[in-house]
Amino acid sequence: MNIRKLNTHEKPPMDLLLLADPSIRLVEDYVKRGHCYVAEEDTHPIGVYVLLPTRPDTIELVNVAVSENLHGQGYGKQLVNHAIGQAQELGYATIEVGTGSTGVAQLALYQKCGFRMTGIDRDFFVRHYDEEIYENGMLLRDMVRLSLDLQGLGLGRCTIPPSDE
Repeated sequence: MNIRKLNTHEKPPMDLLLLADPSIRLVEDYVKRGHCYVAEEDTHPIGVYVLLPTRPDTIELVNVAVSENLHGQGYGKQLVNHAIGQAQELGYATIEVGTGSTGVAQLALYQKCGFRMTGIDRDFFVRHYDEEIYENGMLLRDMVRLSLDLQGLGLGRCTIPPSDE
C-alpha cells in the first residue's frame, strides 16, 4: 500500500470519504481546507484520511476511511500511523480526532494508537447532520473527542497486536 498526498488538481475519492462522513457538504468543505491523503494499491484508492489545521500547533484527523471489503486487515491502523507521522512532520504539537460515541471499533483503534479521550460533544451529530445516522444499531448523537500529544513521540506510534488488526 502506498499513501500519498492528494494533488491539488485531483478529485478526492468521495466514495471513500462518505463512508466515514455522510455529509457531502461537510466533506467537501474540510477537504478544501485540509490535507487529503490517499492510500492506494496498484493505483486504486483503498483508503483516505484528511488532516485539518484547527488551532496553532493543533491539527485534527477529520476523516479516516478504508474500503468496506478491506476492513479488519490493518489498513486503518496504517492510515492513523501515517496521519500521526504527517502531523509531526508538519510541526504540530497535538493531533485531535472526533468520532461517534457508538463506533466501538473506531474508539478502540484511536485509543490503541495512543489517543486519549478529552471530552464529549453532546448532540454533535444531531446539530450538524440533516439525516439521522445509525451506527451499530444505535442512533448516533454524540461525538467523542480524543487527542494525542505529538511531542516526544517516535513515528509509528500505533501498536496493535496482529490479532486486533
